[in-house]
Amino acid sequence: MKTNKLLIFATAGAIIAGGLTAAKLFAADNSTAAAMPLRGQILRRIAQKLNLTDDQKSQIKTILAGEKDTLKTLLAQLHDARKNLRATIQAPDANEASVRAASAKVAAVEADLAVERMKIFAKIAPVLTDEQRRQISDLEQRADDFADSAIARIGDGLAQ
Repeated sequence: MKTNKLLIFATAGAIIAGGLTAAKLFAADNSTAAAMPLRGQILRRIAQKLNLTDDQKSQIKTILAGEKDTLKTLLAQLHDARKNLRATIQAPDANEASVRAASAKVAAVEADLAVERMKIFAKIAPVLTDEQRRQISDLEQRADDFADSAIARIGDGLAQ
C-alpha cells in the first residue's frame, strides 16, 4: 500500500515538475529503503514550492489514482525496453541495426509515456492556479538549466 501511494505521489511530482520524467524517478528499484525518503522529500518540496492546498493535493491524488495502472504498465514497459537496449548494446554480435531497433522500442514507450503525462497534466492543470502553473514553468526552466550545465561540464571534462 505504501509503495502505491509513493507511486502516485512520485508520478504527481514528475508530472508537476514537467522537466522530470516519471520513469527517471522510478529508475531505481522501488524496494530500496534509501530511495524512498529522497523521493518523498522531493515531492514535499514541490508541493511546498507550489503551495498546494490540502484540497489540491486531494484532487491530484484522486486523478493519479485513476491513472495508476496505466502508468505502472508503461513504466514497466520502459524498464524492460531499456534493459533490452542495454543487453543489445553489450551483445557480442551487436550491430548498428540491432541497437537502432532496440532504441526505437525505448523511444516508442517513451512516446506513449509522454502522451500519458500530457493527458494527466491536462487533468491536473485546472486544479492549479495561474501562479502555480507559472511556478511549474520556472521549475522546468531551472531543471533544464541544470541539465545544460551538467552536459557542458561533461563535455569539458571529456575534452581534457
